[in-house]
Amino acid sequence: MAPISPADVCPAARPITWSPSVTLVPTRACFNACGYCSFRRPPDPTEPLADALGDGEALAVLAARPWAAEVLLLSGELAPHSPHRQAWLRRLLDLCRLAWAEGRLPHTNAGPLSLGEMADLGRLNGSMGLMLEGLGPAYDALHRRAPSKRLEVRVAQLEQAGRLGIPFTTGLLLGVGESQADRREALELLARLQGRWGHLQEVILQPYRPDGATAQRLTSVEQADLLGTIAEARRILPPEVHLQMPPNLWSLEALPAALAAGIDDLGGIDSGDVINPAYSQPSPTDLAAVLERSGYRLVPRLCVHPAWLSWLPAAVQDQARRAESRLLASEPSGPWS
Repeated sequence: MAPISPADVCPAARPITWSPSVTLVPTRACFNACGYCSFRRPPDPTEPLADALGDGEALAVLAARPWAAEVLLLSGELAPHSPHRQAWLRRLLDLCRLAWAEGRLPHTNAGPLSLGEMADLGRLNGSMGLMLEGLGPAYDALHRRAPSKRLEVRVAQLEQAGRLGIPFTTGLLLGVGESQADRREALELLARLQGRWGHLQEVILQPYRPDGATAQRLTSVEQADLLGTIAEARRILPPEVHLQMPPNLWSLEALPAALAAGIDDLGGIDSGDVINPAYSQPSPTDLAAVLERSGYRLVPRLCVHPAWLSWLPAAVQDQARRAESRLLASEPSGPWS
């Protein structure tokens, strides 16, 4: 079965892709303590995996989203030398295999990994991810109690994924006090990495939003600022790198402006956002309607973009085709809405 081709779906409209997704959280325990995170749970030193997601719970989550071809494994991070690290990795691998048994394709984002850990997960994942977040003093302040968020650690992970040939997603967290020069330098860094390895299939441009009681939508001034960064990212990054914007963090009415600036992908969309739960996800039906009015077409995809499918091991390519059959059997007017 050939990969889904957006041009075949609607050649007259510019395609905007998205991945019907379901999220599994192996654990929220995380040894980092970032200055903005509402996802993290402080680990119990004696039992850091007390909240580990079991197979039964995972199957129930998957059953609620039967049409979602992508299974996002989004995990808190254990310290590299934790005695519980092997149990954590086994849980990630077991959840990947469970996703396979359900005909889905995993995408794992679990923080920095050793070479062996990344290679093991790479044999089961259609793609993997790790946010660069950014560079400069604003990020240094936010990450002063987050050892794995050091710039050199993140860059080493992106390099490692490139050496292993893993299709990869990274991105920037924008609006935390960084300068325009900081943003430009981060984008230029990603462009150099892509020129060296070619494995960055997408870069997320994620606006920071406070969660909980302080949640608030982007102002028009913030949107205008981000539109400039989107356009600059499109100029700096190689053309094959997709630019992604989480649609729940952006005004739906203003989304066409972000697309015009260079966004061409809306990422994995689940029924909710476990990182930013205060910001509800727009339905695919609503997204499609907004896009159609502006000359765009919403097109489903796998977690691995077609151009990187051939990078995957043969067994993962076969699994991708099974997951693609799930997409082709689903109708946007039906269960996706």
